[in-house]
Amino acid sequence: MSSYTPRKAELQLHILIVGCGLGGLAAAHCLAQAGHKITLVEAAHAIGEVGAGIQVTPNITRLLIRWGLDEPLKEVAVKPEGISLRRYSTGERVGYTRWAEKMDVYGAPYYHIHRADFHKLLYDLAAPNMTLRLASTVVSLDPEAPSVTLESGEVISADLVIGADGVKSYVQQVVLGRSNPANPTGDTAYRAIIPTSLMLAEPDLKEFVETPEMTGWMAPGRHLMAYNVRAKKEFNLVMLHPDDGSVESWTAEGSADKMREDFADFEPRVQKMLSMVHSTLKWRLMDRKPLEKWIHKSGRVALLGDACHPMLPYRAQGAAMAIEDAATLGVLLSHVSARSQLAPLLHAYETLRLPRTADTQASSRLNQKIFHYPDGPEQEARDAGMRAAMAAEFEMLERERAGLPPPPPATLDGNPNQWADRTKNEIQFGHDAEEVAERWWREVGERELGDGAEAVSTGRL
Repeated sequence: MSSYTPRKAELQLHILIVGCGLGGLAAAHCLAQAGHKITLVEAAHAIGEVGAGIQVTPNITRLLIRWGLDEPLKEVAVKPEGISLRRYSTGERVGYTRWAEKMDVYGAPYYHIHRADFHKLLYDLAAPNMTLRLASTVVSLDPEAPSVTLESGEVISADLVIGADGVKSYVQQVVLGRSNPANPTGDTAYRAIIPTSLMLAEPDLKEFVETPEMTGWMAPGRHLMAYNVRAKKEFNLVMLHPDDGSVESWTAEGSADKMREDFADFEPRVQKMLSMVHSTLKWRLMDRKPLEKWIHKSGRVALLGDACHPMLPYRAQGAAMAIEDAATLGVLLSHVSARSQLAPLLHAYETLRLPRTADTQASSRLNQKIFHYPDGPEQEARDAGMRAAMAAEFEMLERERAGLPPPPPATLDGNPNQWADRTKNEIQFGHDAEEVAERWWREVGERELGDGAEAVSTGRL
């Protein structure tokens, strides 16, 4: 269990957050819990249901549970038993990693949830302690004041501005002093939802509902991920394929007929699922190399989430990294007692977060390559590696069922099934962003802030 407990900062700041996504809401909650006054501005005119399924991994559920969301999560989420990876054309399983109770080693569960349900949980958590301004598009930002000017002409001043405004971030342009558009990855994702009542009526599909797993079908240049959400009432499909002219958006509609055409060579069970899809969202996947900085030179503007580290979905860590960012900021800014400490604390945030998010971006890009190998030697080597990890998994299960002691755990470092790589799992899922930030304060910040504030602000930690 964590030894971290929230505290109120000695100095209350007015913090303006741009963007009401998952990261922005998490930041609003964490910074309000640290005693700060929060104003959140959002360009949309209403907060509505958007998106499809999302994976909530132990590095995030531990935070959500600590924030009081244990029971609300259980009501809407699904706890998958494992991940199965399959050949696209035959459905043959070539990879398997058990999750379920195995995730307990990381101190928190692994969940599948609908993005709209997740957004509502965070909104309900943050709303009582923030002022939300909808229909408030930011058209300019003065980083020295700091202040933002809205499309209406209104100017809002604050002590700190946080850009949680996504992959097309305007705040990022101000921080960098230049435009830095994200790069298309060459992939687009179809997203669709199927009522599980339809699948339960089909003998060859009901197992996907009755035994909840994340199932992936890997194909040349494409893959499909599928899992249950909304307490197993809905089945989420995410289908990755070469981009053919989509846009970066959670709400852009795609053609269900074109979707079926793009995956026509997948196994019969997939074809049956796709026949149940009547509408789909289509989302261009964007990527950006790690930025050189997240903090404006004024020390009064910072970036968070996709605004500074957009993630490909192949490792299911996009929302996770944004929420870890928020948790880190909340802990660090709970220690602020003078305005002179703000810039050093923000630079500590960047120092703690930038390497981890860069590593996670790289891990996500790796899965894009692994999943999409063309049929041939690389694909065969991938499948052989995954089968070896699966065999080790099943051996351990058989020994457990027989009441025998487990074999010495294999690390499976570098396995093409990254979920079987125990070292990577420990790094990714065992991370506690609040504990890491609090440890930095105990070991570095408490000593450096004050006479040593300059050393911190220049990154000499």
